[in-house]
Amino acid sequence: MLDDGLVGCYKPLYCQTVEASDLATDRALAPRSLVAQLYDTLRLAILNGALPVGSKISEPELARTHGVSRSTVREALGRLEAAYLITRKANAGARVVELSLGELVEIYQVREALEGTACRLAAEQMTTAEIEDLRVLLAEHRRDSELQQGHAYYQKEGDLDFHFRLVQGCRNRKLIQLLCDELYTKVRMYRYHFGMVSPRVRDAFAEHVRIVDAIADRDGEMAEMLMRRHIRASRISSQRQLRERIEGVEAGVVGAGVTDNEQG
Repeated sequence: MLDDGLVGCYKPLYCQTVEASDLATDRALAPRSLVAQLYDTLRLAILNGALPVGSKISEPELARTHGVSRSTVREALGRLEAAYLITRKANAGARVVELSLGELVEIYQVREALEGTACRLAAEQMTTAEIEDLRVLLAEHRRDSELQQGHAYYQKEGDLDFHFRLVQGCRNRKLIQLLCDELYTKVRMYRYHFGMVSPRVRDAFAEHVRIVDAIADRDGEMAEMLMRRHIRASRISSQRQLRERIEGVEAGVVGAGVTDNEQG
């Protein structure tokens, strides 16, 4: 999912590196393309804390900073609101969402149900080639030194993330939207802001392997059960860590550093 190198990095669109060969294309960008670029930039800034939780977002300032129109800003903010990363109220403007232990628990409860269903469908829908691709992905994860040492199970975003790839294979557009476009983003936000470190590194990886085995056997019922157990264990671990983290912050004993270690 997110790369550690992005922490604290928030560059306006016009400051981002562009290859000379792409200049002609950039000049002809459609408004929707600019919306997508701005959305991605703001999304990363929210996830890595460059735009802090609870902070106010100014439409005029964003338009001026990024060199885009107010309508482009409003469209990008609409997408962020749909992804539950900001809230917008009449006469109050937009703000980055607040984070809470209660919401994190609710997200994992929803993930348990939805990802279990996605696994059952994936056992029916994924092709043999797609299942083999999942095995190749897990083989790449296994070679990671952090995983081998039991320190972290780090997964980048999109196709390099096991859960994302598996959910894509369920072929259910609504499940894909709910999980990949909404819930996974919010989980990442919690991990960046609270620096949760997984004590389940090797267990989580072994669970991924067993889930793929069940899908390869076309055993949808087993795949669903294994995924539900996997997410439930991750929820219990994350819930405990976040509670300890919040208590530590309130007591003033936890530093500001954040990491991103995958456990679910």
